[in-house]
Amino acid sequence: MTSPVPDGPRTPDAGFASDNCAGAHPEILAALTAANEGYQGAYGDDAYTARLRDVVRRHFGDQAEAFCVFNGTGANVVALQSMSERWSSVICAEGSHINVDECGAAEKVAGLKLVPVPAPDGRLTPELVDRYAWGWGDVHHAQPGVVSLTQSTELGTVYTPEQIAALTAHAHERGMRVHMDGARLANAAASLGVPLRALTTDAGVDVLSFGGTKNGLLMGEAVVVLDPAAVRGLPFLRKAGMQLASKMRFISAQLVALLDGDLWLRNARHANAMARRLAEAVRPLPGVRITRPVEANAVFAALSAEAAARLREQYSFATWDERTGEVRWMCSFATTEDEVRAFTSALAKALTP
Repeated sequence: MTSPVPDGPRTPDAGFASDNCAGAHPEILAALTAANEGYQGAYGDDAYTARLRDVVRRHFGDQAEAFCVFNGTGANVVALQSMSERWSSVICAEGSHINVDECGAAEKVAGLKLVPVPAPDGRLTPELVDRYAWGWGDVHHAQPGVVSLTQSTELGTVYTPEQIAALTAHAHERGMRVHMDGARLANAAASLGVPLRALTTDAGVDVLSFGGTKNGLLMGEAVVVLDPAAVRGLPFLRKAGMQLASKMRFISAQLVALLDGDLWLRNARHANAMARRLAEAVRPLPGVRITRPVEANAVFAALSAEAAARLREQYSFATWDERTGEVRWMCSFATTEDEVRAFTSALAKALTP
């Protein structure tokens, strides 16, 4: 039996607009149903949050501590605020989510100065950081305190463990801490065939915003503290930042279901595989140019404005650069091969006036 949908005009299919557009994975919904039985303590004093602590430490090391939050912006703001002083600045890629897509939350809520760095492939390097991290001890200058990187990046590229280790070592040598926005960390780990800790704990990351929503959760993320010395006051900042869930068991139960077995990896592998299949299918079409490496679950391509407009009659997707005609198509754990074929067929028709 299918669920009823609202009456009205047909809306474009959102299947390739974002991995946020997918529903929740059935195993996540089953975990929520199980967690709904009986009574549990509030605000994290529950069996599911206690279990999550053990699961997270198995993935990230014995010092790791997870703090559940509602969403990715909340995770980033709470994490960065706990790592910083009021006079700190955060070095980040120009296209990073904290700089472009969070409505200035890091600045408005945490009171931080973001220093965006042009990064053509989405990845920061020690050399790029050095161009913008300066002014220590100068009272007129926000003090560089944190380097924030995104894995996988907003351009669909992936940092290797070696690249992250070089970046973290460089930042630490200069007295800065390192935060990772891991909204799609699972996709990066699946792409590289490495465990989660290889890209985080073992590579020197101090604090992680771990993403679940894009990988099959109904809602919920976690701030994972990898080095306890990197933060202060995080429990209080989470509460003051309106990110402390009273019925936390429902966030924790989802994260346990994702991480206790291999669901995180299965979902990420599938999303990545569908992105590769999509890129392979559309690459031969005249009028389409794949613009970036397909390293996770995003496909970036350039096509004419006219073709994009025709395709949007059937599908929603993001325009990345209006000047060049670059667009972004995202795949998720729920993307099917039939959907890839249907999208490719629609694109082929849109390219033909």
